[in-house]
Amino acid sequence: MLRSPVTVSMAFVHGMLAGVKARGQLCDAFLADANIAPELLAQPGARVTADQYVALFRSLAEHLDDDFLGLLSRPLKRGSFALIARSAVGAATLEAAMGQVFETFRLLQDDLVLETVRRGDLVAVAMHFNAPGAPRPPFLHELLLRTFWRLLAWMAGGRLPAERFDFAFGMPPYAESYAKVFPAPLRFDCGQSAFWFSAARLDKPVHRDEAALRAFIADAQENLILPRREDDIVSARVRGHLQHTLPHWPDLATTAQALHMAASTLQRKLAAEGSSFQTLKDELRLDMAIVRLHTSTVTFAVLADELGFADSAAFQRAFKAWTGSAPGAYRRADHRADHRTERRDG
Repeated sequence: MLRSPVTVSMAFVHGMLAGVKARGQLCDAFLADANIAPELLAQPGARVTADQYVALFRSLAEHLDDDFLGLLSRPLKRGSFALIARSAVGAATLEAAMGQVFETFRLLQDDLVLETVRRGDLVAVAMHFNAPGAPRPPFLHELLLRTFWRLLAWMAGGRLPAERFDFAFGMPPYAESYAKVFPAPLRFDCGQSAFWFSAARLDKPVHRDEAALRAFIADAQENLILPRREDDIVSARVRGHLQHTLPHWPDLATTAQALHMAASTLQRKLAAEGSSFQTLKDELRLDMAIVRLHTSTVTFAVLADELGFADSAAFQRAFKAWTGSAPGAYRRADHRADHRTERRDG
């Protein structure tokens, strides 16, 4: 199967830098390590590649010596997350693993506790902050929910379908980006940030050993922070079909036929998932463009042809409309990185 290109909203880059900014530190060195052009921070529609996003996370964690990127009142030194995960590997069930994870996390920091909330057939992992009035950047809530949901999903064999995500802050202006990061119904302005899942999952056995843990930790950043596309939803099937037909770009009717459904049925199913055929097509073209700009020297004319545009000018207009920046801004970041390498080598 083709690996789907993944890009991440600049809003999450700002969030990742929140701990550094709160301490009055400059971000340029971290951005340089991840090859992210600083001027793109001012463009709300800008995006970075998955590799850049992971590189930024790793640079921050390494230089701050903090697995949670300076977002808590005191650092969780590198290796803390591995310790949390290791504490639960021997648990018999998911519920027992949750208890071990919660307790180990409590021992390592003072800002919050993780707790279990039950309501009918659902159970939640909720965050209770010890100083409720203290300002907490939304990214801290996002990172904690994402981290512990993914960790428990791994403990449960790889899947832990979320029924809902609650956030203890108002809907942010970049909430449209949440669909890929938090694939379930969302509620904002809640009393606690939490993720909910079926209580029947609590009895699921944990079958993870030290070797599996080492493999999980080795790619922890990718496992925890990158969006994951669910293969069983219709939008993922559409995106996959578009990739497989490259360099051709089929229309809605042709795609629907390939997926063995009527065009009207495909439109209805995509709408139910909060998407549309044109949106998926444009998202894929944007992701491909950003990745290609960072990983190749292909000309805009060739890239326009690859992405199904009439010419280079049409591609550049669309790219600026999508991101707020010209495609050259993404390529200049790579050129700066090349020059820095040349100076160091020289």
